[in-house]
Amino acid sequence: MIDFLTTPLHYDYMLRAIWISALIGGVCGFLSAFVTLKGWSLMGDALSHAVVPGVALAYLLGMPFALGAFISGILAAGAMGFIKNQTRIREDASIGIVFTTFFAAGVLLITLFPAKVDLKTILFGNLLGIADGDVMQVLIISAVTLLVLGIKWRDLMLFCFDPMQARALGLPVVRLHYLLLALLAATSVAALQTVGACLVVAMLVTPGVTAYLLTERFGVMVIVSALMGLATSIVGAYLSYFFNGSTGGCIVTLQTLIFIAVFLWAPKHGILAERQRLKNLTKNNAPIV
Repeated sequence: MIDFLTTPLHYDYMLRAIWISALIGGVCGFLSAFVTLKGWSLMGDALSHAVVPGVALAYLLGMPFALGAFISGILAAGAMGFIKNQTRIREDASIGIVFTTFFAAGVLLITLFPAKVDLKTILFGNLLGIADGDVMQVLIISAVTLLVLGIKWRDLMLFCFDPMQARALGLPVVRLHYLLLALLAATSVAALQTVGACLVVAMLVTPGVTAYLLTERFGVMVIVSALMGLATSIVGAYLSYFFNGSTGGCIVTLQTLIFIAVFLWAPKHGILAERQRLKNLTKNNAPIV
């Protein structure tokens, strides 16, 4: 039985998939806390899809895909900000317009040059077949993202929680805004290899939302979110060997199951706890006959 359970650990490609997944999962979980606090779940979805044309162009031009994806993500973020600031269009509408346009452009490029660009790899990832050069790109992006978050997490926390107070305290709110966007775009690029463009948003949102239901302290929320991203990525990559299924699909499904469990049974903010509180409140406030 033990030999059966340790079978995935006998293969180098599985060991590499597990540790890369762990790295990406931890980074996404860390950033997810800030995305959740800021209310940028839709922004994460937008940027994860907006990098697709950059990836396609990078493959066509023989450039590193990470460079093309990052440039595409930054351009998309800039376009969203420009539309929001220069028109009366609401932010959610501008995000929807930009990310669908970028995603459509990427799909068009892929269909025009199907022999050079693999649509399935971009949309769903190809962690088991990741090249050494792509691994190095993931390592660099993850290291830079973790370093910046580690240095600027207090400023970013205040910016995400209350931009007006951050401005009043003299923090560079505009620079923090674009810094968070850049980190979000870079992390989307790194996670692209693990779960693909379609599932990146889940890794950027689910850990943070789950941690948000478990604690009211942001420091604890960051730790729980990062640990959840790390643990689910390791276990999901490991289980994908036995299921013979998508690594990203296993990771995201596991995160979703944990979210559902927390959503129902969280001791303070879960549905069952909330119903029990309302029941007790009603009972205590019932008129005495």
